[in-house]
This record gives sequence, structure tokens and C-alpha cells, in this order.
Amino acid sequence: MRFLRTGRGSRALAGDLGQDQCLIGCGLYPLYQLGNPQLRLFRPNWALTLVRPGREQPSDTVQFRIPMEMTKCDVKNYLEKIYNVPVGAVRTRIQFGSNKKRNHLNQKVKQPDYKVAYVQLSQDQVFEFPDIFVEKSSEDGEGSMEEMQKQFMEDEKQRQRGDPRRAGVTEWFGL
Repeated sequence: MRFLRTGRGSRALAGDLGQDQCLIGCGLYPLYQLGNPQLRLFRPNWALTLVRPGREQPSDTVQFRIPMEMTKCDVKNYLEKIYNVPVGAVRTRIQFGSNKKRNHLNQKVKQPDYKVAYVQLSQDQVFEFPDIFVEKSSEDGEGSMEEMQKQFMEDEKQRQRGDPRRAGVTEWFGL
């Protein structure tokens, strides 16, 4: 009897399905046969998340958050085959999830652990994290910090200036 690999880690017996079908993901698809003229698209069940590193890293190192089941070889093949990125080396570690939060019953709630992969690019390639948020120019314009401070100081001086109708009598002495 033959096992077929299906989506999300589950398995199905080949005998349970028709001879020319297999279960992949959530639908039935014909088995791949050499020379079969139909085009097929094989998509991975994993997703890598590019992460901005917390500490300074070499310019040829990229940090990803990956699923716990993914191995170093899987990361290397994923990047090389799908994105055509030449990979020199892959290092992984498992990050312990935070245990500091508490729920509404004051019980500790642990965040799930996750795996981090450090990918070192090959052939003197350099990775620069994309700058998504463009910095605004620091010229004195409407709404700049210097303009706001200046306006605040003028308002404060106006507020502290005494009322000319009170003829020098202090505020705490009501009339």
C-alpha cells in the first residue's frame, strides 16, 4: 500500500482514492505522471516572514521567521528554487515565546515558540532592508516641531500676561 503526502502534513492511503487521483490540500487532483501534458503548479505549504533584526548584523545576512517544521535544507531549497536567491549558509534557532502576559483571570498566558532562520547570502551579495517609511524634510513649515514650540510659547506668554482691567490686583484675589 502506498501513502500519498497531502497538504498540511496529513496523509492518505493511495488505495482509498481512485487509481489516478490523490488528495492535495483541499481538492482532488490527478496524479503526476511523467510525460503528462497538463501543466501543474506545486506550491509549498510554508511561508517565510522577513524580519528586521533587533541587533546589527552583517550586510549579507537576512533574518526570517519560519515554521517549526521547516529545516535548514528546506529554507535553502525554498529560497533558491522559488526566489532564485543564492544561499551560502543557513543557521536556525528556536525562540522561546513570552511568558509574561496574563489573561482576565490573572493566569499566565504563554505566547507560542517560533523558529528564526539566519540566511547568509553567497557570492558577495548584500541585503539592505527596504525603507518603507520615507522621512519628511526638516524644513520649517506648517506643523513642524519648531513652529509648534514657538506657537506654544506665544500662547503661554499671552495666558500669563495680566488682565489690564484688574489694575495690578493678583488673580487669586477675586473681585
